This record gives sequence, C-alpha cells and structure tokens, in this order.
Amino acid sequence: MKRFAAIGIHPRAKLGQNFLIDLNLLRLLHDSAGLEENDVVLEVGTGTGALTGLLSRSAAKVITVEVDQVLHQLAREELQDRDNIRFVYGDILKNKNRLNPEVLEIIQETIRSVPDSRFKLVANLPYCVATPLMSNLLLTDFPPFSMTVTIQKELADRIVAKPSTKDYSSLSLWMQSQCRCKLIRVMSPGVFWPRPKVDSAIIQLVYAQKLRDKIPDLEFFHKFSRAVFFHRRKFLRSVLIAMLKEKFGKSDVDNIMKHHGFDETTRAEALTVSTLLKLCETIRQLTGGTL
Repeated sequence: MKRFAAIGIHPRAKLGQNFLIDLNLLRLLHDSAGLEENDVVLEVGTGTGALTGLLSRSAAKVITVEVDQVLHQLAREELQDRDNIRFVYGDILKNKNRLNPEVLEIIQETIRSVPDSRFKLVANLPYCVATPLMSNLLLTDFPPFSMTVTIQKELADRIVAKPSTKDYSSLSLWMQSQCRCKLIRVMSPGVFWPRPKVDSAIIQLVYAQKLRDKIPDLEFFHKFSRAVFFHRRKFLRSVLIAMLKEKFGKSDVDNIMKHHGFDETTRAEALTVSTLLKLCETIRQLTGGTL
C-alpha cells in the first residue's frame, strides 16, 4: 500500500477499484483461464498491470481496458516492452446497458488478426461493470470462449444458482442458458486493497454453442429472462398476464400455462433453464417475436 501511495495511486470507490494484492490468487485467476498461444484476451480494469503482464506471457494478444488515466499510463510504462498488449484508455461501457462500440471493434479486429483465435475474458473486474459486461458479451456475435473473473461473491452465487433457491434469478437463467458455470474460489476482503465490504469469488463461465443453439432469438430471450423474473416471488400466471397484457387476455395465459403443465401456484423461480426456454419459445411464437 505504501508503494501505491508513493507512485500516486489513490483508489477511487466510484470506479470500483479494489486491487487484488494476493499474488497467489492472481496466479490462480490467470491459471484457471487455461490460456493458449492463439488466445485473444480481454482484460477490463488494467490496474497496475500485474495481471496484464501474466496474461501477455501466455496469450497471443491482450486487450486491456482502463478508465483511470493514471493507472492506464502507469501500466503502459511498466509493460512498454510487451508488443502483444493493446492498451485502451476508456470505459468498457457506453452506458449501463450497452458495451462501448469502439472497444468492441478493437476486439473484433484483434480476433481477426490471430489465426484460429479463441476470445477470452480474464479480469479482476470492477464490481460496477461485472453484470453488464458479462451479460452483454453473450449478446455479441463473438461471445467469449470463456470468462474467468473475480466478482462479488453475491453475484457469483446468482450466476451459479439452482431453481428454488434464493439466488436463482434472470441472471442465472441468462448465463446458464449459454454457459457452463462454476465457482472456483471464494476470497475474503483481506486479499484486496482497499478492502471491500463483501466477499469476492473467482468464477468461470465456459461458452457452449450447443446450449446457445437452443435459443432461436437471443434478443427476445434476453428480454423474456428479465421480464419473467421482474417480480420473482409472484406466481407465474400473474407475471405472464402482466408481461402479455398488450397482446393476450387471462384465458390465453391460462392456455399457455396448461400447455406447459403449470398450475396456479407455479413460480418462475422453481423452473429449470430448459423449461423456461420452452416457455419463452411458446411466447415468442405466439407474439411474433415482440414483447
């Protein structure tokens, strides 16, 4: 911490800056990604460049994005001899619901420049960007082969949650519909500086094309997954009536429920990913693909 102060680094809470200072865990994050020589890696939150340096030794190309100008410049100077790193100063998000199109273009250009490349996200993610970044990468035409990241444990619990548990949510449905998700390691606040108020976790999501192929309309399913869990404790019938009120009446919803074998006490939070996918497709066909 004294070294950080000596070089003028003062963490900014609004940017979600918490540096992973346990080098063993930093190495675990890197090793868990299973990098190979044809991998193109996106890192969000360059920080001091400690992870960036590790990634550059294992991957073909590293694109590292940092919104803090001081840290961006520091890492750039520290790693100036690494010619396979693309340093990007800016925000990975255009707004809270969209990724920065300029960064997306850089990613695509880099992927095209490496023969037989695999695109991976590996990062100690700022808490404030984790959900929109990971969710929206799965909406692109080049979803990551894998995402190996540190995030809040609460968020990790939601991603890997099973039906009928308190953490099962639209995020669980969205991620598990396309990825194999596993929690690798829980981390206490003491391994970060400054110490966050919550536990963190290293989590890995491995993209599965066979899963994604089961989703005919990704944009529609994305909207459906959020809508069906918007009032997660309500009965599914009430949720569907509210979701479809502009198009269908209660009797139509009852027919949908009957078709899928649901009763009046069924809740979305009790349904598996595969069951919700089938329900989504029924609604997509009935509505012509609009909600």
